Amino acid sequence: MATPMTASQFVKALEDEGVDVREYRSWRTHNRNHKGAWGPVHGVVIHHTAGSNSLALCYDGMAGLPGPLCHTHLSKSGVASMLSAGRANHAGTIAQNAYNAMLNEASTHPRPSSSEPVDGNRATYGIEIENLGNGRDFYPQKQYDAAVRWAAAICRFHGWGADSVIGHREGTTRKIDPKGPIGSANGPQFDMDQFRKDVAARLKAKDEEPKPTTPSKPTTPTKPAKPATPAKPTVDLSNLTAAARRDPGLKQGGTTHPADVKLVEAALKAEGLLSAAYAKDGSFGTLTRTAYAAWQRRCGYTGSAADGIPGKASLEKLGAKRGFKVKA
Repeated sequence: MATPMTASQFVKALEDEGVDVREYRSWRTHNRNHKGAWGPVHGVVIHHTAGSNSLALCYDGMAGLPGPLCHTHLSKSGVASMLSAGRANHAGTIAQNAYNAMLNEASTHPRPSSSEPVDGNRATYGIEIENLGNGRDFYPQKQYDAAVRWAAAICRFHGWGADSVIGHREGTTRKIDPKGPIGSANGPQFDMDQFRKDVAARLKAKDEEPKPTTPSKPTTPTKPAKPATPAKPTVDLSNLTAAARRDPGLKQGGTTHPADVKLVEAALKAEGLLSAAYAKDGSFGTLTRTAYAAWQRRCGYTGSAADGIPGKASLEKLGAKRGFKVKA
């Protein structure tokens, strides 16, 4: 019985596997847990979107099928956008024989029976890979490799083998995904047996990476002493909150605590939340407050807790990621 990963564990597992991860909107709290259990988890299901530009659709869902429609959306460029860390509407019901093969990590995955008593949304992680699903739209190699790494990251975290991974078409007779050529329009068709082999190879290759060794010490010191690591800059929380409350009402360009604000503006720019044109002025104006509110929502806050006025927890999280300390 495997407990599902937390949102932070999910992101770390993917990043450690070399996946280009982006956190989308309020994904950490976006789920269908109120409609049924999430976990224990037993496997991974691979899907294609059957459309293009479908990131928002996979997050929001559609009439009769509310989002999230998967845990991760994978673009043609190989960017993995996180959409949920809980129950998602991706697998629906799946056949008992398909579920048993996944659960027992059978080397053979049978044609799914027509009876589908298993709640796949409870027991599996799901990825939607951007592809038209018409058998001609191809998966760029970078996208395919990212899908392999995504599945391998989940298997590695839970201690599963590659046979815990199935295609949606292997879990139900209702679906055909994933479908389409790989690498080019003339490439080989997406084959789940080969995909599992690639996941297994990824798991084995990383497991067998040589561990760093400690060099033997010379009898006579010959290396110069390492320069001291520069101290991280510090942001004063009280200065920052004062600026966030005062600067929007000042004349254009007015500042209250520019040194503290510039550090935070640079961090928000690095997160893709504030344009470069406003990332160096040291004024915690309306645009900076809007950008910080977006960061708070990315951290999982909503309503008045995401008003753009920095709080200790969200600021420390931004500092840990972007290289500054917080003085409370």
